[in-house]
Amino acid sequence: MSSGTTELPWFKSSYSGSEGDSCVEVAMAEPAVHVRDSKDTGRPAFTVGHEGWGSFVRFASGR
Repeated sequence: MSSGTTELPWFKSSYSGSEGDSCVEVAMAEPAVHVRDSKDTGRPAFTVGHEGWGSFVRFASGR
């Protein structure tokens, strides 16, 4: 993971499993939203623009 993403304010998705088996963490930043697997934070996060993230969230929530 790049040193720039280690300082981000990561939070776990409210849809992540309570058993720790389906965990996603997200960090909102400029100019992108960063997404990572909370079980393996050493792997690089992927980034997506805010517009793309909004489209994904609307799709995932069925709106």
